[in-house]
Amino acid sequence: MARIRIAAPDTAEPGEIIELKALIQHPMESGFRRGSRGEVIPRDIITTFECLYDGEVVFEAEFFPAVSANPFLTFHTKATQTGTLEFRWTHQDGEIWSQTHALTVG
Repeated sequence: MARIRIAAPDTAEPGEIIELKALIQHPMESGFRRGSRGEVIPRDIITTFECLYDGEVVFEAEFFPAVSANPFLTFHTKATQTGTLEFRWTHQDGEIWSQTHALTVG
């Protein structure tokens, strides 16, 4: 399983712009490199990332083989209501890793 780290505030004022950070530890092998014996190292990448705020997508990204290992993202959204932030990564084989964070607005 991949290791996930997120940074998000626990509280915010209504209408406040909040900064969200997400990191997943993953090798992101492109499929173009060769090992020490000349064998091709198989492709192994995360293809998408989504951040949902109470079930609504507020940020999404597609990844391709050129993305470096351990992708780190920083983005912003507006705090509108108390709810849950879900950070979700999807692997090329369909496996999904996610982590949630509660946000209290008020």
